[in-house]
Amino acid sequence: MTIQQIKESYGSELLTMDGYDDCIEGIVTRVNQTPFIIYNYEKVITKLMKQGMTYHEAVDFHEFNQACVWMGESTPAFLHKIDE
Repeated sequence: MTIQQIKESYGSELLTMDGYDDCIEGIVTRVNQTPFIIYNYEKVITKLMKQGMTYHEAVDFHEFNQACVWMGESTPAFLHKIDE
């Protein structure tokens, strides 16, 4: 599903991170709440590392520039998968 299709289905107010469409895991919906996009944390970190960062640099960059940003109810979130 493309970002355009997602926004058509769930609302144009959804916020996205430019250049990270391939890191989207899905959409979170809750009763009486604004839906929001959830990104795969590991995919985001891997993408940053492919841009030349070390793992620790990528984590620091992500925490400071992506994860700490609040832009309203449709601000994206990051999924940290738990392995069994």
